Amino acid sequence: MKKPEQELAEIKAMMERSTRFLSLSGLAGVMAGIYAFIGAGIAWYWIYFPSTSYGTEFEANSPADLQTHLLAVAILVLLLAIGSAYLLSQSKSQRKAEKFWTPASKRFLMALFIPVIAGGLFSFALIHENTYQLIAPATLVFYGLGLIGASHFTLGEIRNLGIGQLILGILAAFFPDYGLICWALGFGVLHVIYGSMMYYRYDR
Repeated sequence: MKKPEQELAEIKAMMERSTRFLSLSGLAGVMAGIYAFIGAGIAWYWIYFPSTSYGTEFEANSPADLQTHLLAVAILVLLLAIGSAYLLSQSKSQRKAEKFWTPASKRFLMALFIPVIAGGLFSFALIHENTYQLIAPATLVFYGLGLIGASHFTLGEIRNLGIGQLILGILAAFFPDYGLICWALGFGVLHVIYGSMMYYRYDR
């Protein structure tokens, strides 16, 4: 006969599996942070090198070329991050003999990607209006809102990650000259920190 405490723990674990997406990989967050660092480094090189002063225009390309190159890097970083998250999270679910596609995982993705897609479309509108200085704040804010909403369906660390992104996005809006730094801190540093925490706490 099982002890009542053991039975309650098993019931709690079963309820969590049915309502929360627990297969999210912390290592995927670390990888996303690394991709963001590389992308931010490339963007900095194209925009500011060889001068280190912010606001210096990139001289080797026309603005249209620069816009195209930065957009291509941003899309590549996004695709790599999503691909890594999918593959590593699916591998984690298989290792723990859990289903990857569940009602909880679908709710998680819906809560995350609705704000993210809205933020992407909003960013394209900013590009169309040549308001480039607000792209970094917009992506951070919409992504942070998506993480906060999705945190109800997954690990609790995601909520703190979302709050951090939101704060950096608001700071970037007030200090647009440092938007790239805030973007690198949010998508790079915070992803590595929280991804490492989640990996050591849940994945090992």
